Amino acid sequence: MHFFLFIMVGLALGYGILMLWYSLGWKRLKSFTVPVPQTLSTPVTVIIPARDEEDNLPALLDALKQQTYPAHLLEVIVIDDFSTDKTPDIVRNCGAANIHLLQMSQHLDKQQRLNSYKKKAIEIAVSQATGSLIVTTDADCVMGPKWIETIVQFYEDRRPKFIAAPVSFYKETNFFKTLQSLDFMTMQGITGAAAQLQAGTMCNGANLAYEKDAFYDVGGFKGIDNIASGDDMLLMYKIFNAYPEGVMYLKSEDVIVRTLPVDTLKGFMNQRIRWSSKADKYEDKRITYVLMLVYFFNVGLLGMAVTALFMPVLWPWLLILLLFKITMELYFLLPVASFFNKSGLLVWFIPGQIFHIPYIVIAGWLGKFGTYQWKGRQVN
Repeated sequence: MHFFLFIMVGLALGYGILMLWYSLGWKRLKSFTVPVPQTLSTPVTVIIPARDEEDNLPALLDALKQQTYPAHLLEVIVIDDFSTDKTPDIVRNCGAANIHLLQMSQHLDKQQRLNSYKKKAIEIAVSQATGSLIVTTDADCVMGPKWIETIVQFYEDRRPKFIAAPVSFYKETNFFKTLQSLDFMTMQGITGAAAQLQAGTMCNGANLAYEKDAFYDVGGFKGIDNIASGDDMLLMYKIFNAYPEGVMYLKSEDVIVRTLPVDTLKGFMNQRIRWSSKADKYEDKRITYVLMLVYFFNVGLLGMAVTALFMPVLWPWLLILLLFKITMELYFLLPVASFFNKSGLLVWFIPGQIFHIPYIVIAGWLGKFGTYQWKGRQVN
């Protein structure tokens, strides 16, 4: 038992140092200040893969039609992934000349088996794009009117090859969705902090941009197209390897993209398993080591909780470690929640630990050894 406690204290100290390190990174990360007014000239193509999204697309298309960026420089491509609902009709009838529909059915046989339809959809759309800057988002997202304008201002000011930008959940209508939002907000804070610290960058495909030429320079998704997930981070690492100074994070409230939490526990687990399935695919092993530290610390806490049912002497140690974990995480989350205007959700952070720790353990395990469903398809 003493050896186990020694290991747990070591993991806790490592975890605490990690949270303090990320806190430092987030505090050092400056919000982007729009430079002196300038005439923007970059042609942009927004790519949106969509499968059975008739309920979500209208809000997204409305948000895109309200963009302040000049319409003649902005193209939107919705690439339909064999939808069985009215997704194609909604795009056709949206009433905007710069919003176009592509359909995978015109490029692939419906019976063709792929492990990553999303990467194929993006690849097809990029080949048809007229913009030199590609911006991607998801069909269940919305964003403010200055989204594209601010991205282009940042791009023309800094000239990065790849831009990662913030994503947030919204419409947290119940406790389950609130827990998802807190978990996702933590990951987004770490994304920005890691970018500032140059300690392994992360990103989310709901809000990123990259040069079309850079996409082709690194061979697009070649070499990672057999991996179900990773249309965002794995592509980013390919571009980072080619352009080490060309990957940047854009911190600005004007570019926050808001997306919906999932409605069911099954959907949530499938989503998180999909995300964790690429954990051992990162070329930057710093990310892998961090994920291992977080995973084994949570495994230890869960194991200690189960063991304490039979060995009450462990309860004080468990409570001390939990209190330490919560304190470190809240210290990191307070400024992050303020940026995303979600400080009110933090009242649910402590009770959420009861669900957060088991989910980390289960999703991490199944991400490595299991399968999951995504958009009605079984994925390896």
